[in-house]
Amino acid sequence: MFIAIVLPVKFGKIALFSKIAFPVAAFILSIISAFTSQFLNAAFLNAFGTRSTAVITKEEQTNSTLNDAYIYDYDFIVKKTNGQYVKGNFSTTTAAIYPITNAIQIPSKGQEFPVKYIPGYEKNIVILFNESDDGIATRRSESLSALDKARIQYEASPNEKSFQQEYIEALETFIKDNQDIDLSSYKEKLSHLKSNP
Repeated sequence: MFIAIVLPVKFGKIALFSKIAFPVAAFILSIISAFTSQFLNAAFLNAFGTRSTAVITKEEQTNSTLNDAYIYDYDFIVKKTNGQYVKGNFSTTTAAIYPITNAIQIPSKGQEFPVKYIPGYEKNIVILFNESDDGIATRRSESLSALDKARIQYEASPNEKSFQQEYIEALETFIKDNQDIDLSSYKEKLSHLKSNP
């Protein structure tokens, strides 16, 4: 919209240019908004929102699809600062999730998960997926997959220094990112690898 106002003023032909520029700018911005509004909403709520928890109470598959996957509608309740709950809803395509990624990751139904919202507008939440139980499990699974790949490479060719170094780095990353579980066997393996170059 800013461009549509500035360009005609700068180039002088306000009347003719405005008739073309405003509709074109409005059309372009509406298309951009359709694809970016939930990401902007997620970033805004994460930066300025109040932390709380929510629970998905209903999950319903629709007849619509996105990238060959069904779109779901969700009902949820979110805890306000006074301890009372407010009902709300969103769909797969309108969910605000932080951190912003290309994946649409929604916590499981019935499971409490962390959110942020602006007090007074509790129905507009951002899901803090990485802090949810599902998010932690997803990250751990990805980390284990990378660790398993490095282990298999190393075991296939233990004399290959680059494979050993990759296995050491994968173990260090896994240990750093998973402090909430028993890591003694991983630490022992790491110590063994470092002591046998």
